[in-house]
Amino acid sequence: QVQLVESGGGSEQAGDSLRLSCVASGRTFSRYAMAWFRQAPGKDREFVAAIGWAGSTYYADSVEGRFTISRDNANNTVHLQMNTLKPEDTAVYFCATDGGQRVGGSYAREGRYDYWGQGTLVTVSS
Repeated sequence: QVQLVESGGGSEQAGDSLRLSCVASGRTFSRYAMAWFRQAPGKDREFVAAIGWAGSTYYADSVEGRFTISRDNANNTVHLQMNTLKPEDTAVYFCATDGGQRVGGSYAREGRYDYWGQGTLVTVSS
């Protein structure tokens, strides 16, 4: 069982930056694929970014060039640096992991991830 705890959400103005963090439990974090998803009010949850155990990164088109996902294996942490925030980035952001299960398929697929955090709210005003 892997537990995930997100932090760093808040209220920002358009154009500002924010960094989200997610701390994972477990001794084999370096083997985990990690991802961020988000769910805006009234919308389905959607993929934002992912990072594989070897460091490969993947982004949704809507955040490519503005958001950066990174991992700190020494501290069991994944970060999401969000720059040039837009009002449409307003959502609850969820951290997810496969817990090292090496599930195949797209990193953008929700079913790839067995463990989810409770989410952190990001609000961007214009």
